[in-house]
Amino acid sequence: MAEELFDVVDEHDHVQAQLPRSEVHRRNLLHRAVSIFVFNTRGELLLQMRSASKDQFPNCWTSSASGHVTAGDDYDETAHRELEEELGLTCDITRVAKFDASPDSAYEFTVLYKAVTDDAPVPDPEEISDVKFASLDDWKEQAAAQPELFTPPFRLLLDWYMERGTNQ
Repeated sequence: MAEELFDVVDEHDHVQAQLPRSEVHRRNLLHRAVSIFVFNTRGELLLQMRSASKDQFPNCWTSSASGHVTAGDDYDETAHRELEEELGLTCDITRVAKFDASPDSAYEFTVLYKAVTDDAPVPDPEEISDVKFASLDDWKEQAAAQPELFTPPFRLLLDWYMERGTNQ
């Protein structure tokens, strides 16, 4: 199977080129990603633990679903696709915010989405080793106590969401 291609973008998120995933990551080139926070109706946030086979941040807790925007795709279609592929969920999503790329975000422009559903997730075992619902406060406490167990991009998104996004 051919290696996944990413849109390489400039500092304004305009597409400049399309390159293989490995080269984009190796060279720390700016590219695009999505992250989805799935809540149940009790307000608990679902997180996934990335599988041991992941090339970046294996065995770390991260957003409910997330992924790179492949070349030619847009943020919204990628968010829906990742939610279905990773968790088997098809539900409405709302765009919450867009974040600029930086070293802390793994050089990714990231769009954060929110979904609310009580449908049971069906995790893809190739991608995910565990899923768990907990309150935002519980996740925040755990991430503060053991930051190495959470992906750096997720910690940034959680901090932002706790400060500004909870009314979204």
